[in-house]
Amino acid sequence: MNFDYKRMIKFEHNLGGKEKKYRLYGGAALLVISIFTAKIALLVIGLYLTATGYWGWCPVYSALNKNTSDAGSNIGHP
Repeated sequence: MNFDYKRMIKFEHNLGGKEKKYRLYGGAALLVISIFTAKIALLVIGLYLTATGYWGWCPVYSALNKNTSDAGSNIGHP
């Protein structure tokens, strides 16, 4: 697999509305669970999901050239 680092640092939105909502809710739930269970892994995953859901940009999706946003699906179409 070949990663394109130039595409990764552009910070273009690549998450759709539904996925942003799922990441925010899932990340918030993991953050709450991590507080009660004191699990660092849940805290890190929850922070990552919450941050990517808030900003609408996922570095892993950028590296894999994946785009679920509505704006990215209309590129090249009138």
